[in-house]
Amino acid sequence: MTHPPIPEDVRRFILTSVPSVPFLEALLLLRADPARQWDGAMLAGRLYIGERVAADLLQALCTAGMARRCEPQADPTASQPPCCYAPGEALRERIDRLAEVYARQLVDVTHLIHSSLDRKAQQFADAFRLRKDA
Repeated sequence: MTHPPIPEDVRRFILTSVPSVPFLEALLLLRADPARQWDGAMLAGRLYIGERVAADLLQALCTAGMARRCEPQADPTASQPPCCYAPGEALRERIDRLAEVYARQLVDVTHLIHSSLDRKAQQFADAFRLRKDA
């Protein structure tokens, strides 16, 4: 069974705003429970990744404007305040659309994310390629 292509607006959003599948999975977890305060340990447990990686994902989501640091801090011993899902209205609509497409076309979306990563890695490698004329 073939799926329709990923809509162009969603495709563009993925290519410009979703650096990895774990980033997307973290974003969708926060979206699923917008009132929850997420810390690195909690996210790590849900995504089966290390706490440091989870903390970096939360920071990336905050930097991208998809989440924000929550106050007051639930755990005063934590190194950073937890994060809450908090995109602006326009960004929230794009994320909702992405979530709908991802639910129907998980493989297509993950391939698109990976192809973007592969292309960036190739561009980086090409920058160091030895040239005969150099």
